Amino acid sequence: MIEDLKNKVNADEMLVKRGRFLSTTFLLEVGSTTWLIAIVEGKIVTVTKGPFVMPSWSFALRASDDEWSKFWSAKPRPGSNDLMALIKRRALKAEGNLHVFMANLRYFKEALVKLRAGAAA
Repeated sequence: MIEDLKNKVNADEMLVKRGRFLSTTFLLEVGSTTWLIAIVEGKIVTVTKGPFVMPSWSFALRASDDEWSKFWSAKPRPGSNDLMALIKRRALKAEGNLHVFMANLRYFKEALVKLRAGAAA
C-alpha cells in the first residue's frame, strides 16, 4: 500500500505544486516496517522498504500498525483522522528535524491521506 504513495501524490498537480520548495527524505514507520520516502521539489521520487542499516532521513513519523490502519480507514474516527491529532494522543511519534515537517505540514497531511481506503489519487 505504501508503494502507491508515489503514484498518488505525483498524480495530484496541486499537491506537487504545494511542495515545490520541499526536497527531503523522511522515514515512515508502520509498526515494525520502515519506509524511506524521498521527495524532490514536491514529487516523491522513491519509496524504499526497510530494513535499513543506517538510514539517512530528516525526520521520522512512527506509529503502530493499528494506529495507521485507523488513520487510513475510509472514515477515521476523531483523534485518528489527522496527523496532529495522532501526535496529540501520543499515538504518532514525530522525531528528527521537525522544522521540515511543520513547515510543510499541509503537504504531509494531504500526501498521507492519499493512502486512505477509497481516497482519490
